[in-house]
Amino acid sequence: MRYDLVIFDNDGVLVDSEPIANRVLAEYLTELGHPTTYEESIRDYMGGAVHRVHDLILERTGRSLPADFDDTLHSRTFSAFARELQPMKGATELLEHLVAAGTPYCVASSGTHERIRTGHRAAGLTEWFEDAWIYSAEDVGRGKPAPDLFLHAARSMGVEPGRCVVIEDSPLGVQAAVAAGIDVYGFTAMTSADRLSGATGHFGGMTELPRLLG
Repeated sequence: MRYDLVIFDNDGVLVDSEPIANRVLAEYLTELGHPTTYEESIRDYMGGAVHRVHDLILERTGRSLPADFDDTLHSRTFSAFARELQPMKGATELLEHLVAAGTPYCVASSGTHERIRTGHRAAGLTEWFEDAWIYSAEDVGRGKPAPDLFLHAARSMGVEPGRCVVIEDSPLGVQAAVAAGIDVYGFTAMTSADRLSGATGHFGGMTELPRLLG
């Protein structure tokens, strides 16, 4: 099937930010008295908006995170991005392919607009995304696995959900796409295919996507 819109997740799909962000998150939660390993951060929070961290910590411990948690987490994450962040291998070439084919695309991320743009600047992807092509969980209130963000992106780009495809690397993101009635291809670079159940298909590298996208 040839799709009319490609909706990219950002972290772990376009920019290689998941290892950095989850390391920072695990370290900060541990510092605050909520011992968390890198692997646990990946398992519990990867693909989710920051409110998921608040919700799970409160549910598990009965304690709220500090009022300045989000600001501190973002500051530490952005500093690490500036030092370490790279685009995902093959991401630029894939965007070049979509432009050449005349296929519209956008980003729909659980991250804030500031986080998305900070990551794009650090990874050298800013030129590929107009502001009107960037959608954040901030825009809809409920992050993944709710379908709201992907439906908002499709509606804003003027494309029916059934004509869209989502590119995701997290179980929460795949769940959100399925709930939205949108085909989704799961990226297995960091997450095994069995954890991305429900996806239309899976791929292990960006060079495989042009064939999958028609």
